[in-house]
This record gives sequence, structure tokens and C-alpha cells, in this order.
Amino acid sequence: MTHTSDALVLGSGLAALSFALEASRRGRTVTIVTKREATEANTAYAQGGLAAVLTAEDSFDAHVEDTLTAGAGLCRRDIVEMVVRGGPQAVARLVEAGVRFDRGATEDSAEYDLTREGGHSYRRILHSGDITGREIQRALLETLRQRSNVRIHEHHSAIDLITERRVAGRASGVNYRPWRGPDRCLGAYVLSEATGTVETFLATTTVIATGGAGKVYLYTTNPDVATGDGIALGWRAGAEVANMEFIQFHPTCLYHPEAKSFLISEALRGEGGILRRQDGTAFMEHYHPRKDLAPRDIVARAIDAELKRTGNDFVVLDCTHLDPGFLAKRFPNIHQTCLHFGIDLTKEPIPVVPAAHYTCGGLRTDASGETTIPGLFAAGEAASTGLHGANRLASNSLLEAAVFGHSAAVASDRLHLADKPDFSLVAEWNVGDAVPSDELVVISQCWDEIRRFMWNYVGIVRSDRRLHRARHRIRNLQEEIRDFYWRATVTRDLLELRNIATVAELIVECALKRKESRGLHYNIDYPSLSPNEAPSDTVLTRTDLV
Repeated sequence: MTHTSDALVLGSGLAALSFALEASRRGRTVTIVTKREATEANTAYAQGGLAAVLTAEDSFDAHVEDTLTAGAGLCRRDIVEMVVRGGPQAVARLVEAGVRFDRGATEDSAEYDLTREGGHSYRRILHSGDITGREIQRALLETLRQRSNVRIHEHHSAIDLITERRVAGRASGVNYRPWRGPDRCLGAYVLSEATGTVETFLATTTVIATGGAGKVYLYTTNPDVATGDGIALGWRAGAEVANMEFIQFHPTCLYHPEAKSFLISEALRGEGGILRRQDGTAFMEHYHPRKDLAPRDIVARAIDAELKRTGNDFVVLDCTHLDPGFLAKRFPNIHQTCLHFGIDLTKEPIPVVPAAHYTCGGLRTDASGETTIPGLFAAGEAASTGLHGANRLASNSLLEAAVFGHSAAVASDRLHLADKPDFSLVAEWNVGDAVPSDELVVISQCWDEIRRFMWNYVGIVRSDRRLHRARHRIRNLQEEIRDFYWRATVTRDLLELRNIATVAELIVECALKRKESRGLHYNIDYPSLSPNEAPSDTVLTRTDLV
């Protein structure tokens, strides 16, 4: 089956939905493809909020400087200024779409209830309780479902992008006809879980907004969908990636044997929560002047150091000195979830550990969100736009997704108005000799092995020896996975494994290239900033891994 539209959007988080909303407003037909329900995206798990300058005491300059400080010399100032200055308009668009951010003391208050998180010099975080992402996604999906020019395909997993310069594949893979002229993205081959068949989705503009890759690590705050699909798709098609070594580990993930990667929002520390050792001693004053409001990389490494020094399995986040009524009202989801696991955060500290949280690198884009492949855009966590640099400032992720999702829709109008590509030469998916596999244990075994060595060798603190071990392991596993992929008919689990392996390799290669410690990348063999070179991005092209 073949589907054709003006724009194909892979993903269903804030970046994807922001693009779809603006493109549909401009009269373009939009197809959204998402591998689970449309509500299941990283956005839905964002507790903290969206950073934007909305008060007189705050300023664009202050937000810019906070972002640049967190980014440790690798942010692009022009991008930072563009995104920060676009914040108020992004908020206005979300409110117009029906997003209900918390207001002040009264329900009819004109002012937003702004909070503060680590690295921010002012209160500028809009939120909706502690389920901000879920509220944003609810409103945007409700709006888009009412538009006749938007179609949403749930339980559809992208396999590979279709590009003009891709040539005939292996007999058991996809057959492409040769193309002439410059490269261009034409859409994607997509697996329908309901039918088990591969469908062809063609579009003038393709947008990768599939979120991050937290599931490449053993411990993560990310949902199961965060398998780096879009980054891997773009890489295989020939797009450049940048700064994949910068993986943000959230300092505070709930430590409980029955809790599955539940995030304890940084906003708790923003409201006065204190990190303590198990004996009750506060320790962040020994690591940073801002103490518990230090940037996330500092806090995560501090906790990691405390755990290694003491031999304990966790530290605690103490909020017992804060008003119980305020905590229950401001953080209802966290409060109820902790109670479910037998922890009353108003009366006892919360046990926490760091976990992989956010991918600061991704597909390299320009200021409009276009990748190095014409017609292919990327937005949100799958993109490397230049905003985050070596470390993301808290709550800048939802801001980036909203701004770049919108700007990519505006910029891609030129493709819609220009000559349409010739889709007639695109071949249908060819199953070849692939058959259903009776050895699915290979998938679970490889998946588990990758996540464990990435956590142990390419985690919060790294070394060249560990990174080389990880490179050796991933190259061996890649051979195994490639052989399995070409022999077996595709399934979602197999596609996710293939993508996880690709992203793991990209993280390792970028980490090996950076001979210094900067931002989120800390290597004990190079514990300082490079004294000889100006800060630069780590950029990979396909020729780097041949």
C-alpha cells in the first residue's frame, strides 16, 4: 500500500505535533506515523515544564546566558537567541491550541505560576502540575484529530527512509532504482503492526521527530519507545549526526525495586528539595556554588561520586521541610506515585539514583531544522540544532521542540511550493528471501548486552579503555544483528534493536573523538577542557564508520 501526502511526520511528541499543526494550518496534507499510540511519546513523560521568558524581572539575555553556561561552550549563540526569543510566541500557540498551564493563586489569574529549575537564574518554567508534557500532548492531539488534512497512523514503525540516491539493495532487502541528480528524501518504508506488511509513505517533506535514545542504557527515565529510531534512520540514509557523546543523565530517578524508571522532577529541587547522603548529610555544597540547583551534569556526577565513595545504592532527596499541602498540590503525580511505592515524600526522603534521560546530540540541522539531506527535517530530541551544546538546560527541551517544530513547518513551505518530486520511480518494499524467525532470543540477548555495556562503559564517567571495549562489543554485535535482519522478516522488536545498535555505535564513536571532558562527557583520561583547541562539535558522516 502506498500513501502520499505533502508532509510525512515520524513521531508524535511536541516537535512532531507542532510541525503538523502549522503545516496543516498552511493547507498542506500531513501524515503522522507513530510506532505505538499517538499519546506514547517522550513528551508525555515531561514532568517539569517549558522554559520561556514571560515576566519583567526576567529577560531574554538572562535566559540566553543560562543556556550558554549550561552548554559549556558548544551552544550556537544565534540558535540560542532564536529559540529563547521565540519562547513567548511558542507559549501563545500552545495556549491557543488548548494547553492549560497553571496560573497564579486564583483560577482567573492572568499570570502563570512559574517555577525554577537547576541552571536557571529566574523563575521561568511554565507547568501543568507535574504532568506538563501529558497536558501539552493532550491538547495538540485533540486539535489535530479535528483537522481533515491530518491523518495519524498508530502502531506503524519506520524501517528506512527513501532517498533519491539510494541504489538497488540486496536481494533480501529493498529494491531501489538508480537516481540522478542531488539527493533528496522522498518518504519512508513503514511496517504496519496490524497487518505485518510494509507500506510506502511518500511525501515532499519528511520530518524526523521520534525523540531520544534513552533505552540504549540499562537505566533510563525514558519510556520504551525511546530507541533512537529517527537518529538511526537519518544516519543510514546518509545524514550527518553531531555530538552524540553528550547524553544527559537525570540526577534523580526513583530507586525502588518495583518502580520502572520513574522520574523525580528537578522542580522538587527548584522548590527547595535537598540531596543528602543516607546518613542525612547534605553534599551538593562540596560540588558546586549553586548546590542542589547546579546544572544536571554536575549533580549527576556528584551523586555518582557519592555512591562510589560510600558504596551505597542510592542517595535521598529530602523535601520533608517543605509545606506538605504545597507538595501534594504542586506535585500530585509524584506524590501519588511515591505513595504507591510506600514513600510519603512529605514525611520521608525519596531514594534516588541517576539515569539516562536526554540525548543532546542527534541529526545535524540548520536554523530551520533541515538536515544535510534536502527535504529531510529533524526537530526535538532527535535533532542536533546547536541549542543545547554540551549540556541541556532544564526545560529547554519542550521549548526547542515547540519552536523548531513550528519553524520547520514554515521553512518547508518552499518544498511544497516548488516542483514536486517524481514518486513514480519508487519501488515497493521487496521481502526477498526473508522469513519469520524462530530464534527471537537473539533480539532479547543482543538488546540486553548492548544496554549493559553502554551503562558500564559509556555511562556518566568514561575512560578510553572502557570506550574501546564498548566499540569492540558493538561492532561484533552489529554483524550479528545485520545477519539476523537480512534473514528475518521485520518486526518492531527487530527494528528497535537495529536502531539501538546504530545509536550505541554513534555514541561510542563520538565519545572516542572527544579528547577532553566537557559538559555531559566526562573522561577520566582527559579530565579537563582541551587547552589547544577552540570548542567544536563532534560531527560524524557515513565515511567515518566505513
